[in-house]
Amino acid sequence: MLDIALLPGEYAVCRLAAGTTLPYALSSGLGRADVVTVSWTADGISVICPADRAPAQAVVETAWRCLRVAGPAGLPATGTLAALVDPLAEARVSVVTFSTFDTDYVLVPTVRLTEGTAALKRAGHRVSV
Repeated sequence: MLDIALLPGEYAVCRLAAGTTLPYALSSGLGRADVVTVSWTADGISVICPADRAPAQAVVETAWRCLRVAGPAGLPATGTLAALVDPLAEARVSVVTFSTFDTDYVLVPTVRLTEGTAALKRAGHRVSV
């Protein structure tokens, strides 16, 4: 069983062209509950951030809600993402996931949040909103 917290507000999944400079707004003034993650590849830059911080020049897919595994879980933890993704997949809820050194995050479409949290609860997880 995992403790999962729903973060406030909507999140955006964004794509920037390779070599783009990240806007300062992504790292300035983050609130205590805000999360921003950036991944660089040769093909482009992926950003997950609060929807109101989405870079203007990015291709943006908005209307996601972010669930955080209460942690820290730490790097040695195994099976955490599977324990979250499997029940969501069974409920046919799309996900975007990412991990930090301390814990794991799962984004679900805002329009499927009710189904997603219900699936996680059926799987035995505690979800706090």
